[in-house]
This record gives sequence, structure tokens and C-alpha cells, in this order.
Amino acid sequence: MRDDARAAWGMAATAFLWSTGGLAIKLVPLSPMAVAGWRSLLSAVTLLVLFRARLDFRPTPARLGAAAAYAGLLITNVAATKLTTAANAILLAYTAPVYVALLAPLVLGEKTRRADWLFILATLGGMGLFFVDKLSANGLWGNLLAVGSGCCYAAFTLCMRAGREDSPVSAVIAGHGLTVVAALPFLAGQVPDSALAVVGLGYLGIVQQGLSLALYVWCIKRLPALTAMLLLTLEPIVNPLLVAVGYGELPGTWAMVGGLVVVAAVTLRGVLGRG
Repeated sequence: MRDDARAAWGMAATAFLWSTGGLAIKLVPLSPMAVAGWRSLLSAVTLLVLFRARLDFRPTPARLGAAAAYAGLLITNVAATKLTTAANAILLAYTAPVYVALLAPLVLGEKTRRADWLFILATLGGMGLFFVDKLSANGLWGNLLAVGSGCCYAAFTLCMRAGREDSPVSAVIAGHGLTVVAALPFLAGQVPDSALAVVGLGYLGIVQQGLSLALYVWCIKRLPALTAMLLLTLEPIVNPLLVAVGYGELPGTWAMVGGLVVVAAVTLRGVLGRG
């Protein structure tokens, strides 16, 4: 099998591994901050072992910003997944390209094209549908945190693009480290003491976040950006399906419609904007 074919299968596997996060987070019987902290501790150790010869932690503005944004993404994603449906958590976070398009002119000096505004409006419209469903107080906070995840993901993307020469893996590890520091008050009182918690956190940290990133780094160097993006759209599609089967959680009707709009808009924008 050729390298590009292996990379395509590898990227699909990466998307699948990322999509399993929703179900694993739901099943681990700890608070959101404890889950985020233990997962990041295991992820940081895994990535340090895998990439120890290629890391650079010298502080630069872009690297520091990327690390802070990634920590925010990790924490808000876990909290949103715990407080709202996994579908809402992943699909609202998937609106990150909207914020990139809006902020790129200011942060990077890259122009937002006229056609991008149609994509932005469509995505915002789809995002609004998530709030039409009847929500509990926790569900509303979960949705808002999921929007925050998208903002953090956009900030991470912008910082990494601003620091093109920086090591993305170093920024990710630093982000995991910041997450552990933020979660320290929760870790001492919430040590995993059941088989489900130990296995779930081990999977989330070592496999879902650690090994998957190593696979992503290998694949992304061998695939066109458009191919990689299209394969990664498997994550927001498969994530809610796994949670529905493994946890019995179903998103609301309007959320499903909004999710379809968001995924379609982001995918179409990637296809049309490939040049």
C-alpha cells in the first residue's frame, strides 16, 4: 500500500479515535475538571515519550498563546460533554472555522473573502438551532461551554499559524501541562478508584489524546490539506452515534438539524476554499 493510502486510512483512524472521546468522557464517573486533569496528565507523559527528541519549549508569544488556548479547549470540551449532549458539544465546537475567518484579518492580516461571509452566516444559523431545543440549566451551560470550545480551538489555530516555525506538538504538550495545573485542586480529591474510571482515563489520555496525535502528525505530512479535512469530518458524525449506542443519549431534533447545517457549511467551505 502506498504512503498516501496508508495516510488516508490513518487519518480516518485518527478521526475515529477522536470521536470516541465523547462516550469515554460520559462513562468516567468523575467531575469534568478531574477528567480533564487526569486525561491531560496521561497525555502529556505519552507525548513526551513519543516526541522527546523533537520538542522545543522555548517561550514565544505564539507558542504561549497556543498552549493557553489548547488548555481552554481541553477543559471546555470535557465540561461541555458532561453538561450537554455529546452531539451538541462536538458540533458547536466544530464552528471554530467561523471564528478563524472572522479574526484572521485582525490577527494574521489574512483577508476574509466575500464568499466566506455566506459560510459564516450559514454556520451561525446552524449554531443557533442548538439553542431552540428545550434545555435544562446544565444543558444551556453545556452549550455555552461548547461554543467556548470552538473559540479556544480557533485561537489555537490562529496562534499556531502565527508561529509557523513553532513545534505544534510542544504547544499541545504545554497545553496539557496547563490543564493539569488548573485541575490540581480537583485531582487530589478525585483519584480514580474503580475499574471503569481507571480504564476510561487510561484510554482517554494514552490512546484518544496521546497515540492519536502521533498518528495525526504522521498522516498530515503525507496528505493534501483538503483530504485531511474531509476525513476529519468523521469525528463530529461518529461521536454522537457512539454515544447514542453506548450511552443511550440522543440529541434533540433541532440540534441534529443544526449539526447537519454546521458540518455541511464547514465541509463545503473547505472544498470551495481549497485553492
